[in-house]
Amino acid sequence: MTLYARTRVFLEMIKFSHTIFALPFAFTGALLAAGGLPTVSQAGWIVCAMVGARTAAMGLNRVIDAEIDARNPRTAGRAIPAGLLGRGAVICFIVLSVLLMLFAARMLNPLCLYLSPVALGFILLYSYCKRFTALAHVVLGICLAGAPLGAWIAIRGSADLPAYLLAFAVLFWVAGFDILYALQDMEFDQAAGLHSIPAKLGVNGSLWTSRIFHLVACLFLAALYFSLNLGPFFLAGLAATCGMLLYEHYLLRGGGLSRLDAAFFNMNGYISVTLFAATLLDRVSAGGM
Repeated sequence: MTLYARTRVFLEMIKFSHTIFALPFAFTGALLAAGGLPTVSQAGWIVCAMVGARTAAMGLNRVIDAEIDARNPRTAGRAIPAGLLGRGAVICFIVLSVLLMLFAARMLNPLCLYLSPVALGFILLYSYCKRFTALAHVVLGICLAGAPLGAWIAIRGSADLPAYLLAFAVLFWVAGFDILYALQDMEFDQAAGLHSIPAKLGVNGSLWTSRIFHLVACLFLAALYFSLNLGPFFLAGLAATCGMLLYEHYLLRGGGLSRLDAAFFNMNGYISVTLFAATLLDRVSAGGM
C-alpha cells in the first residue's frame, strides 16, 4: 500500500472529518478571548494544535483498543483489526501528530506548551477508561473541553471564568452525546466486562443521564452569555443549540438506534458550527474586528 493510500486509510480510521465537532468550539473560545477576530497566525496555530491533538487521541485510542475492536462486530472492520494498517505505522502517525501539537503550542505561548502534557495525559487516560470506570464519557468530555479552554489560553495567556464556563459546556455536551453513541455497544460491553454508562444503567438510564448532561451544558452556555454580556446573535445561537439538543433526544426517544447517525453526527456537527457562527456574528456586530 502506498503512503498516500495508508494516509487515506488512517484519516478514515480516526474519522478526521469529525474534527468539525471540536474545532468550532476552539474558535468560539478564541473569538471570545480576543473580543473579536484572532490574528491569522493565532488562528493557524490553533488549527494545527487541534488537528495534532485530535489525530493523536484517535490514533492512540485505535492502537490501545485494537484487540477489543477485533472482538466487537461493529468495529472489527476498523483499519488495525482488519489488517489495513499495522500498529507501527499508526504509532508513527501518532508521534508526528503529538509533535505537531507541541510545536503549535510552543508557537502560541509558553503556557500552552507547559499545559500540553496535561492534555496528552487525559488523552492517554481516556483510551484506558472503559477498562475500569463508566465515567469514560466524562473523561472524553474533559479532553474536548480542552479545545475552547486551550484556545482562550492561546489568545490571552491565562484562563478566566468565561473560558471555564465554555469548557464545562463542551464537557457536558460531549459526555452527553458520547453516552448516546455508546448505546450501540451496550450488549458487547456488558459481555466483555467493559465499563460505560449504557452497560451500567441500560438504555433508559443512559437516555436520562444524557438528557441531564445536555441540560447542564445549556445552563453553562447561558452562564457564559451573562458573564460576558453577549448580544442577541449569541442568544439566538444558544436558543438554536438548545433546540437541536431537544431534537436530538426526540430522535432517540424510546431508545431506538435507527436514527443514531442523524442524532449523533448531523445534530452535533450543526450544534458546534451554529454556536461558532453565532459567536462570530456577535463579536463582529459588537465591533470586535
